[in-house]
Amino acid sequence: MRAQNGVQPFSYRCRVYYEDTDAGGIVYYVNYLKFMERARTERLRELGYAQSTLAGEGLLFVVHSTEARYHAPARLDDELLVSADVIELNRASLRFRQQVRRAADDVLLCEGQFLVACVCTENLKPRAIPESMRNALAGSQVPDQIAAGE
Repeated sequence: MRAQNGVQPFSYRCRVYYEDTDAGGIVYYVNYLKFMERARTERLRELGYAQSTLAGEGLLFVVHSTEARYHAPARLDDELLVSADVIELNRASLRFRQQVRRAADDVLLCEGQFLVACVCTENLKPRAIPESMRNALAGSQVPDQIAAGE
């Protein structure tokens, strides 16, 4: 994958295990959402924000809404590359564009967008994304999108 407009792409590698497949031997559709969740978590970790640390500071990220399109199946033992690109950054939420590709041939298997809200751990009410995190996320944002809510 190439960087777009100078932003380094993020990719998380994972392998398909037996437990990820259905009776037909292909990845069960909901497991793509799990792979994408892991990629978003690792994207934040790469920026210096571990989910466990954030929770200790009273902050959680929760999925507000999701959209997914399935193009081709992954199978047992396939190695997958899962992207997690920030395309929109608001005061208390961010939107990721994600893709799951088979590493061996770069075939697009699944793609989607996820609106993720920042909430307070105590009451699950929306809260502002901390400024330092906003700056880190803004630096990872795909530049052809306009940051909203500023």
